[in-house]
Amino acid sequence: MTVAHIRQAIEGVAGFFTKHPEKALSTDTAAVATIEDGLRCRAVGSNGAILVTDMPKGIGGGGAAPTPGWYLRAALATCDATVIALRAAQLGIVLSQLEVTVDSVSDDRGILGLGDDIPAGPQSMRVRVLIAAEGVAPEMLCHIVEWAVSHSPVADAVRRAIPSIMEISIA
Repeated sequence: MTVAHIRQAIEGVAGFFTKHPEKALSTDTAAVATIEDGLRCRAVGSNGAILVTDMPKGIGGGGAAPTPGWYLRAALATCDATVIALRAAQLGIVLSQLEVTVDSVSDDRGILGLGDDIPAGPQSMRVRVLIAAEGVAPEMLCHIVEWAVSHSPVADAVRRAIPSIMEISIA
């Protein structure tokens, strides 16, 4: 896809939602996860997308697939990269390089319940962005990244507590 194509698509969608804001709210497609074997898990989406996770051998998994935590980091990295590319296209800027790296620090005792004060998830995350565009000032590239990260859906979900409801059914 060209920058012009992306820019035109964004303008069309933005124009539609500006005229019809009630149509912007939608229910996201569900992911349905089932355990396949041991700690190996398969998530399936309504569009046929499949994601497989496994835990490391040291915790009882097979180590045959990435962990759910890695997918969280990958989701953040790809979402940020996508929104950076979207924003650059909105501004008519062709990026010559874009790489987003996400890592985190976790205390593995949390997932095992070895302390009520130890979070099960990451204690911190770091996002590193490498970006370049011919003839574009570094300040503009920083502005694009900062704007994009503040509008990245996954970054928002990681930063903000999202109200959630747990429903349990016994088969």
